[in-house]
Amino acid sequence: MTQGKIIIVGLGPGDERYITAHTLEVIESVPHRFVRTRRHPTAHLVPEAHSFDHLYERADSFDEVYREIAAHLIAQADLGHDVLYAVPGSPLILERTVAALRSEHGERCVIHPALSFLDLLYERLSIDPVETGVKLVDGHQFAVAAAGYAGPMLVAHTHADWVLSEIKIAVEDADGSEPVAICQRLGTSEEAIVWTTWEDLDRSVTADHLTSLWIPALGQPVGAEYLRFHQLTRTLREQCPWDIEQTHHTLIPHLIEETYEVVDAIGDLDPEDPTTDEHLIEELGDLLYQIEFHARIAQEQGRFTIADVARGIHDKLVRRHPHVFPPDPDDPATGVSSNLGTPTDAAGVLANWEEIKKAEKGRTSIFEGIPAGLPALAYARKLQSKAAKMGFDWPDRHGPLAKIAEEIAEVEAAVAAEDSDATASELGDVLFSVVNLARHLDVDPESALRFAANRFRERATKVEQLAAAAGINLATAPLATLEDLWRTAKLSDSGS
Repeated sequence: MTQGKIIIVGLGPGDERYITAHTLEVIESVPHRFVRTRRHPTAHLVPEAHSFDHLYERADSFDEVYREIAAHLIAQADLGHDVLYAVPGSPLILERTVAALRSEHGERCVIHPALSFLDLLYERLSIDPVETGVKLVDGHQFAVAAAGYAGPMLVAHTHADWVLSEIKIAVEDADGSEPVAICQRLGTSEEAIVWTTWEDLDRSVTADHLTSLWIPALGQPVGAEYLRFHQLTRTLREQCPWDIEQTHHTLIPHLIEETYEVVDAIGDLDPEDPTTDEHLIEELGDLLYQIEFHARIAQEQGRFTIADVARGIHDKLVRRHPHVFPPDPDDPATGVSSNLGTPTDAAGVLANWEEIKKAEKGRTSIFEGIPAGLPALAYARKLQSKAAKMGFDWPDRHGPLAKIAEEIAEVEAAVAAEDSDATASELGDVLFSVVNLARHLDVDPESALRFAANRFRERATKVEQLAAAAGINLATAPLATLEDLWRTAKLSDSGS
């Protein structure tokens, strides 16, 4: 059987004014017709055509859609008849399906050029692409395709707000004031070109399938490394079975675990050994992935993106550091109470921070906002620190020392009374008092307890080794033997 050809035409950038007579003749001459999408102003000029819109609904990625379209067209042509394939704009400009067909079956493709959105955009913005040196970039590939380049750039396929957000965060060193033009529905009665700034790139319009972005210049090239990682997060979420199944709640244990692994890596840092940085780099990367993962899930739900996260923490830090970033009286977002003095030390910075935070949150209690899910030691210390700001505190360490002795006596009384509930309650009071003492001594109770636990582990491991060397069974050895082994282990380390 003779194999058919795939006849590819472009439907122009806008309405019927921009589709050529030649294209209409080709459409009429091929009865087996397909359009990539009906979401185009001139798609109706391809009568009795099948569209591939349904693939966009069920596929996990655009690449999967493009592969399925190409495979379907080849299968139809294999039936022995020519197949018409109509695409928006020009088939030679950023058409992935056409590129895939030409790559695999170029000898079977017949392409008829058409007017593209580029021609209209160049005219509307008075741009000579050759003299200007315009780089054409696919919005879905912006992080990689624009890496190391500062403009000018014309970005296509910016069909959704999340695409604009991802483009925006790609340029980590932008100051926000760089002018950009968002071009929409060129060649139609609803044509619009909106000039805005990089800061408002993803907030100025609602993007649609006929949206593109003009970037005259950027102060700094696109940061490739972070955006390469950002793109990887998206790919894993779309293609990895484990990543696909995760939710905010299922990721909680991993978020906590990665946080503690960062703490361990910081503890392992050796100022004299730069190679210990590698462990911290790795663990910080694991933690960053958790943050990206949560933002990706939220983006899929249409709630927020990593750009919102970055913008939020940026703006908050600016507001809470008025001694570094003086507030702009014309910008309410940076407004800070004028009665706050300029701090000269860390304590003053923290005091200002708390005042600004209280004003932002509209809180009526100093304890509002303390996460109840903090580890118990950190939770206790946080509560005590907040109470101290109200003056509810011992003047020095002697108060909490006496309180510890008092609480221990109450534990002994509860034990003597065989009251298990009271015993647990009094033990809690002892621990709370110990945290209070640690705070007065400027010792982090979590770090102190972790250090003690690690020291115990090291000594207990040494006891195991000593017992094994002496042929002693620890499970049956008398207490006196265990105490001797412990003393030997204790003497052997520097923490005795």
